[in-house]
Amino acid sequence: MDNLFVQVALVILIYFSIVFVVAQVLENNSIVDSFWGPGFLVVALFTFIRSDHRGLRAIVVTGLVAIWAIRLFMHITIRNWNKPEDYRYINMRKRWGTQFPRLKAYLNVFVFQGLMLFIISLPITVANSSANQSLGPLAWLGIALWILGFYFESVGDAQLKEFKSKAENKGKIMTEGLWSYTRHPNYFGEATMWWGIFLIALTALSQLWLIISPGLISYLLMFVSGVPLLEIKYKDRPDFIEYSKRTNKFFPWIPKNKDSRKSIIL
Repeated sequence: MDNLFVQVALVILIYFSIVFVVAQVLENNSIVDSFWGPGFLVVALFTFIRSDHRGLRAIVVTGLVAIWAIRLFMHITIRNWNKPEDYRYINMRKRWGTQFPRLKAYLNVFVFQGLMLFIISLPITVANSSANQSLGPLAWLGIALWILGFYFESVGDAQLKEFKSKAENKGKIMTEGLWSYTRHPNYFGEATMWWGIFLIALTALSQLWLIISPGLISYLLMFVSGVPLLEIKYKDRPDFIEYSKRTNKFFPWIPKNKDSRKSIIL
């Protein structure tokens, strides 16, 4: 198992190094966003092929990761196609200064994301290499939780995409559909799916350390790179302030005032 972890780390490093080279050719570091999801699929396929225990648990985990990764890749790639580099990566470059910008990009963006991916993908590695491939009640609960998360992420993204495609909604904030129950249904869905993968992978109390995976992605989404960036971006807008008064930030709940659920989206 220890050797497998080393192999997975090496595969991830090679993967993000290739993405880094492509990004430099395109002069766009933000393409790393598109390749975040597929990176987990690379880990899933590698550990599945490498494993001596290709049973039901490994098939389920690999299948769920594949569904999520492919959808996310297509969604982000189509959304960002022919668009300039994302402002977050431009701001990073400005903070780094002019000395060794490519090295700084490689370490701070690509290697760092590789490290995050390695930690978050630990349940995938464990599940795909586990000798226990039968699914108990906890695993089925994890599958149900994953389905719930996938619903929130995929449907939330689709609703926002449809909203933004209408000219009359330009400059507005999305507050209908799933967005009326949480201001970030896609991020909630993302975190929920990883809690599901964690439960599917868990076969013994000695594996509770795997909670670092859903714990880390939840922390990143809620307090670092997900929710906070958007909340700060719109915090001074009157429509967003009104929206935030009636709609939970992260965890879905019934809007405080159903009569005021009018469309004021991005």
